[in-house]
Amino acid sequence: MKVGFIGTGSMGSLLIESFIRSGAISPGRITASSRTMVKTERLAASYPGLRAVPTNAETARSSDLIFLCIKPLDFKHVIDDIKASVQPDTMIVSITSPVLLAQLEEWLPCKVAKVIPSITNYVCSGAALCIYGSRIAPEDQEHLENLLSHISEPIRIEEQYTRIVSDISSCGPAFFACLLQRFIEAAVQETGIDPEEATTLASRMLLGTGKLLTEGGFSPEQLQSRVSVPGGITAEAIRMLNHELDGTFNRLIRTTHAKFYEDVEKVGVSFLIH
Repeated sequence: MKVGFIGTGSMGSLLIESFIRSGAISPGRITASSRTMVKTERLAASYPGLRAVPTNAETARSSDLIFLCIKPLDFKHVIDDIKASVQPDTMIVSITSPVLLAQLEEWLPCKVAKVIPSITNYVCSGAALCIYGSRIAPEDQEHLENLLSHISEPIRIEEQYTRIVSDISSCGPAFFACLLQRFIEAAVQETGIDPEEATTLASRMLLGTGKLLTEGGFSPEQLQSRVSVPGGITAEAIRMLNHELDGTFNRLIRTTHAKFYEDVEKVGVSFLIH
């Protein structure tokens, strides 16, 4: 199977590198193109055999499976570039949540799907959220998920829940990294602990917490209960956190959803005016 990547920015390059390092795809099976050719050429130099080509149409002609790793408002332009170059059996996978499957199926004469990756896939961890169009057969789903399983745990979702599962799986690492950064900064400001030491301790703590919640079988509630002694230091701090954070994550979700629906509307307009 030959795999193409259109767009080699942050997520496009992350997927390429993760697939290659995990052994899922050899560089010689990859063709890539991007609006900024220098990024693609840099990848080709790092992974001999990977083909950096100047046009999206050439990537499409050379590939059985194509990942579209581009911004929402670039989709109509890229689709116009490639639609004459794809075959009915070609599978095109968008990693961009505001572009709907119905839009892709309307404009492309092939099989389409969406996969929402996560930065955690860079270390072959976390989930990859999979949503399938009406032309995708069960064997196509199995084939794509077998590929994704080298770098993630593929999880099938319904398109109507794209935003909230993306908040948790894909945006979540940034959200919790932000909280961790604030925790570290406060520790340094309040006690004078070395920032590097605090960062190491906090990062290892977060890794261990993730393992407890997965491999260890703890729920978030059970973990808090095991650490927190009634009337103790942890319990007092959790009481304060619950008070201060009341409604914070509700507002976070409302914020991401508002931006998502704004982007969905803009994408819809971009498809209509071209």
